[in-house]
Amino acid sequence: MKPAKLPVTYTQVAADHWSAIDSEIIVETPVSLTVNGEVWLTFMCTPVDLEALAVGFLFNEGVIESIDEVASVRLCANGDNVDVWLQHSAEKPDNWRRTSGCTGGFTSVQEEAKAYPKPNGTVLEASSVGELTAQLFDFQPLYRDAGGVHTSGLSDGQTIIIAAEDIGRHNTLDKLAGKCLIEHIELKRKVILTTGRISSEMLQKASRMGAAVLISRTSPSSLALESANRQGITVIGYARRNRFNIYTHPERIVLEKVKKRLPNPITDQAE
Repeated sequence: MKPAKLPVTYTQVAADHWSAIDSEIIVETPVSLTVNGEVWLTFMCTPVDLEALAVGFLFNEGVIESIDEVASVRLCANGDNVDVWLQHSAEKPDNWRRTSGCTGGFTSVQEEAKAYPKPNGTVLEASSVGELTAQLFDFQPLYRDAGGVHTSGLSDGQTIIIAAEDIGRHNTLDKLAGKCLIEHIELKRKVILTTGRISSEMLQKASRMGAAVLISRTSPSSLALESANRQGITVIGYARRNRFNIYTHPERIVLEKVKKRLPNPITDQAE
């Protein structure tokens, strides 16, 4: 197994002095995915939870629907390949579409052709958004040690159940999906939190996992919001402990002081 972080010494410069600082830096490394003996692609990722990354990626791409379809998943001894054998044949996509963002991933999914699960009727109190955002910090050991890494967490609306860290934000959602399959985690309500930007691909993966609410500490993209509006997913950005922005389907969020759901400007106007 390759390390997830490495020691580094850097020079820190201030206004009138400099200092040599011993620290750690996050590892980015290529890891290949082999399916039924054929190499499909190479992830650029942080070498933790790699089995979950492989299984979750296949789930989010629609190659598998459950862990029962996986005969075996094994990380090679040198840590540069995850070997997955399925109970059935699987055809390698002819074309991979490069996804957006830093350390972008790959997908063969075309959104308009994808059958997404219908999001559940999750409703959140406004205070829960801030509480869950604060909880996410407790699931960031690599970030605290080395920085430079994204974190995503899966919640039932009250607490974060599992989380994953990776240099690639897309990889964190694949790792979450893989952990759910491998550990047989099933939630009636699914809320996903992430430190990364919500691009259309991030929205696609969250929808595939059945999330009704997707919360980020940063911004969504225009294409992600278009997709979220169509699919009935609540997208929240710039989430902090005491404030956040709701971009789609605000009716899921309840203001405690008045015990009233926020209106949906799109559907309410239509009525």
